[in-house]
Amino acid sequence: MTQLDAARDARVDAARAHLARLSRVLVAFSGGVDSSVLLALARDELGSRALAAIADSPSLARSELESARRTADRLGAELIVLGTDELSDPDYVANAGARCYYCKRTLFAAMKPAALERGIPHLAFGEIVDDLGEDRPGARAAREFFVHAPLCEAGLTKKDVRALARAWGLEVADKPSSPCLASRLPIGTRVTAERLAKVERAEAALKDLGLSVLRVRDLGSSARVELGQGDFERGLELGPELGRRLALAGFVSHEIARYGSVSA
Repeated sequence: MTQLDAARDARVDAARAHLARLSRVLVAFSGGVDSSVLLALARDELGSRALAAIADSPSLARSELESARRTADRLGAELIVLGTDELSDPDYVANAGARCYYCKRTLFAAMKPAALERGIPHLAFGEIVDDLGEDRPGARAAREFFVHAPLCEAGLTKKDVRALARAWGLEVADKPSSPCLASRLPIGTRVTAERLAKVERAEAALKDLGLSVLRVRDLGSSARVELGQGDFERGLELGPELGRRLALAGFVSHEIARYGSVSA
């Protein structure tokens, strides 16, 4: 065992100890690598006393919900699907810069009674150390609801959780970050069910072409298609077909950019 492996194992042990102290926990689950590793640890440490919950709303792509269901099933965890209505919150709809705060506040507000109904005293979410250096309004909502962050408190990083997911055979080990559909709308653009559905249609249509790391940014009648390094050249080659599929989804024109090269 290398020194790096030993240090990671120590961090994992710290996360396990944190979960053991909770005794029963409801994990905020998105199906991404961070929350999947947290749920895997919780299930390993607490068994059936660890459950998962996911918020189901127009901002969650159907493909992401199905992926989350598969991962939870793979981990043998009960997944509670909570219908949430962020679109009824004018602060969320306004999308003025703190949308994630209102989204997470809605999630944790729904999780709390669901947990108490099942005799679960604690909530947890998959924050990691990497998140601390970013503006994360959702973390503020977590603090307000006293939501535990075992991975972050144990010092686990994105590199750690991906390594753990690979070691445990989780299919999400290399899954790109997949924020909600509302993240495709520019700050200041009102969030509507229609715009979210348009983005979802567009991304699903492009993924059918074999493109994997992508975002379709809704710029009104135009779309900015952001593609990962491995997909960028192929996206350029598929330009006319991309345009046709985006038009069917509701976009009149489009541009192609490398993912991460343009601010959200």
